[in-house]
Amino acid sequence: MGRLRDKITGTRYPETGAVPVPVLELRRALLDLGRTDVPFRVRAALPAEKADLVAECRVSEASIRLRTRMRFDPHKREVRVLEERWEPSREHAGTEYSRGPAVSVSRQWRYEKGPDGRRRKVETFRFDSRDMRNPLVDAVLGAGWTWRGVLLRW
Repeated sequence: MGRLRDKITGTRYPETGAVPVPVLELRRALLDLGRTDVPFRVRAALPAEKADLVAECRVSEASIRLRTRMRFDPHKREVRVLEERWEPSREHAGTEYSRGPAVSVSRQWRYEKGPDGRRRKVETFRFDSRDMRNPLVDAVLGAGWTWRGVLLRW
């Protein structure tokens, strides 16, 4: 059941023999991610968010909002993570809320005349939720900590 649960929750473990860094060093590495050329920001969590850090991304072109709440457990050397998404509903007006490690990809195209005079489809916008998740996971695993996905309780 352990491996199945890990797959469902998106839990990832550091390489065997990885030396965990102190919690303050991990915190600094995650906060520094938001200062680079990534499409999201990492900030200290508000008290109501019940977390230590929050990574969030808002894609106005596709009306998608992603939030990853992270809580540090220094005794187990793991970061407990709750991933949340708000996306436009395909079935009715409004937005749809979901949580857990799911991939969200959004693309937009337009037609234009190509060099040969024929009409072709050109991608004008692309968003992939892995562009936010993967750098966070890599930073946590690189620090020797476990990325522990959470679905129900927070």
